[in-house]
Amino acid sequence: MFERQTTVSLCRGTWRRTVGLSRLQDTFCTGVLLSCTKPAGKRFSESSDKGWFRSLFMHKVDARKDAHSNLLSKKETSNLYKIQFHSVKPECLDAYNNLEAEVQNRLHQDQDFPCEVVGSWNTWYGEQDQAVHLWRYRGGYPALTECLQKLRANKEYLEFRKERAKMLVSRRNQLLLEFSFWNEPLPRKGPNLYELRTYKLKPGTMIEWGNRWARAIKHRQENDEAVGGFFSQIGDLYVVHHLWAYESLESRQETRNSAWQKAGWDVNVHYTVPLVNSMESRLMIPTKSSPLQ
Repeated sequence: MFERQTTVSLCRGTWRRTVGLSRLQDTFCTGVLLSCTKPAGKRFSESSDKGWFRSLFMHKVDARKDAHSNLLSKKETSNLYKIQFHSVKPECLDAYNNLEAEVQNRLHQDQDFPCEVVGSWNTWYGEQDQAVHLWRYRGGYPALTECLQKLRANKEYLEFRKERAKMLVSRRNQLLLEFSFWNEPLPRKGPNLYELRTYKLKPGTMIEWGNRWARAIKHRQENDEAVGGFFSQIGDLYVVHHLWAYESLESRQETRNSAWQKAGWDVNVHYTVPLVNSMESRLMIPTKSSPLQ
């Protein structure tokens, strides 16, 4: 009988396909045998071979009964977060920081605004002359809408925006939810160096990312370095932000290296890296007015 053999190497072993005129067999290197019988006289075609080959690499997504925002976010709170990235003219950075601090303090003191700044930073390594702000809206989208409506009617705030615009090159933002298994970011004393690690995931992989990190986060909490974990809802989608705090660059290196000595951390890295399209790391220094120091 004429036979053709196709071998495909995968990360966990080798599939070997033996094709006969009337029977098709797929054998995995572990010894598992899968077989199926084809109708007698029907020849195995090249198009079906390509279909079989393509199926090996197709990612099968399980049917979901709820949005990943409901499955992964905290149920006991209704916090919504906004992260802002402002590129500032280099000569205006100090004036920008002072202006932002003044406005943030006024908003904190005014109980009519259901929002609070979680942290403000200037990027040290990463995109230069950049300010990053993280805001919390207690009450979710209704709180965000209420805050925006009040700010649009506030003449003092509108003047602030005009003055700030003179200092900026560009700005962008995202609305975020926090992962249920991460700490809620709370004010902390300094001095600390902060790292914002941003992951752009492949669409459809957020649930798997969350499941993996829910088991792995315990390996990164012993030194109190985990500040907060978030995923985007509006803006660039399938984006994850992990915020970490370290005493210094040396402590960052020691903390990250120690994670590899813990059972299970390597497994988390092995399974989450293939979910990522791209990633970015920012090292940031908190501004004087930031609650996270």
